[in-house]
Amino acid sequence: MFEEISIFSFPTRIVFGRGAIKRLPSCLMETGARQPLVVTDPGLRATPVLDSVVSVLKEAQIPHKVFAGVHGNPVEEDVLGAAALYRSAGCDGAIGLGGGSSLDVSKAVVVMARHGGALAELEWQAGGMERMVGPYDPIIAVPTTAGTGSEVGRSSVITSHELGRKIIIFSPWLMPKRAILDPELTVGLPPLLTAATGMDAFTHCLESLTCPVFHPICDAIAIHGLELVIRYLERATRNGQDIEARGYMQVAASMGAIAFQKDLGATHSLAHPLSTEFGLNHGLANALCLPAVMRFNLEPAATHYARLAALFGVLARHMTEREAAGRAVQEVESMIDRLGVTRGLRHHGVPRESLGALSAKAFEDSCHKTNIRPCTQGDLLRLYEESW
Repeated sequence: MFEEISIFSFPTRIVFGRGAIKRLPSCLMETGARQPLVVTDPGLRATPVLDSVVSVLKEAQIPHKVFAGVHGNPVEEDVLGAAALYRSAGCDGAIGLGGGSSLDVSKAVVVMARHGGALAELEWQAGGMERMVGPYDPIIAVPTTAGTGSEVGRSSVITSHELGRKIIIFSPWLMPKRAILDPELTVGLPPLLTAATGMDAFTHCLESLTCPVFHPICDAIAIHGLELVIRYLERATRNGQDIEARGYMQVAASMGAIAFQKDLGATHSLAHPLSTEFGLNHGLANALCLPAVMRFNLEPAATHYARLAALFGVLARHMTEREAAGRAVQEVESMIDRLGVTRGLRHHGVPRESLGALSAKAFEDSCHKTNIRPCTQGDLLRLYEESW
């Protein structure tokens, strides 16, 4: 036991609370960024959120540029376009503002601003981490959703057109220097998007907890992250002005991303192609596939799922561990229903005849390799069919 060396690290400094965005100038000063590029998406540009951030920069007389072209599922062109602006404007730091897509692009931008090759060369599975020689310019992450946790992560997920799939760019150099969690920036998030992003945080916590990698610190964080989502996600979905719920969901999202340093599981391998091929929101894709994966994992993950049942308030004193684990799956399905998410891939534009091709892409994805139960491509196809 303990023959394999494990390395634990949680280095990102988090600034959390109402009005925390006002600390942005000091965060830039502390990290040495004097002319940042704000990386965001067109939807956020049309809201007061971008104006509030830009006004903070203007008031502090900080020169900056804005790139607002990030797609909902970020593509290679987003990174290349933002990197071109970054270089031409002489920027020396990136502010990722928005959901996980904008945050992921902001990470890739500081790398591609210096990298002379193709984005696909940086894919983690292809040895890309060794090709990234930092340090790079600082990244400040300002999430306006509570789901991906990209603000404390060291990875970026981008669709590569060269490869025709999502790729994971991973390196300690991609860790944001500061994460600003201001719940007031999330109050305008619509209910279904609140639900979908919250289920992303939930899935991160659950899949990292069941991932068969030794990391007890991540396990503890994942368990409390699950507890926070169970307690606050429905509140945040029902009432976008509930600052307490919004704030705790931001914390839960960050905890999920810290926890999945361990890695993830089959749900994410199923979700990634659904976003690439059919444009499904990543959190929604996770929510649609998670129950089937939980049933698939029921035997090896029974201890973890029984603990999850207790977090939902299930009185399992007279149940076997297996029975309690089964109740956990039912509780997750009930929570998804209460959040207003319509279960079934067929209701979200995914034709049944596409499932075979999707399973091939899911099998190429690395996340299922750390699923608690090994998966074949046939298993992934059956999981899609059960989720359809």
